[in-house]
Amino acid sequence: MQIIFDGAGTQAAAEFAKSEHKYNELFERVRSRITGVCSYCAGAYGVKDQIEACQLPLAEEFEGHPSFKQLLDSGYSVLTF
Repeated sequence: MQIIFDGAGTQAAAEFAKSEHKYNELFERVRSRITGVCSYCAGAYGVKDQIEACQLPLAEEFEGHPSFKQLLDSGYSVLTF
């Protein structure tokens, strides 16, 4: 299982990573499963510096975005929340 934050979800990743956020404990439990935060979207939503500061990996395989095609080709199923 991999977790990737994309679109406006990049803002959520930046917020959840804050120690004072009410979901931070849950976020930290799954942090090892986070394989990427969309680099383009993090920049567009103004949270790229926060994502880098909390040491989450940026995903930019396809023009600054994560490659969901690559995941599908590798046998993953993609679920969107």
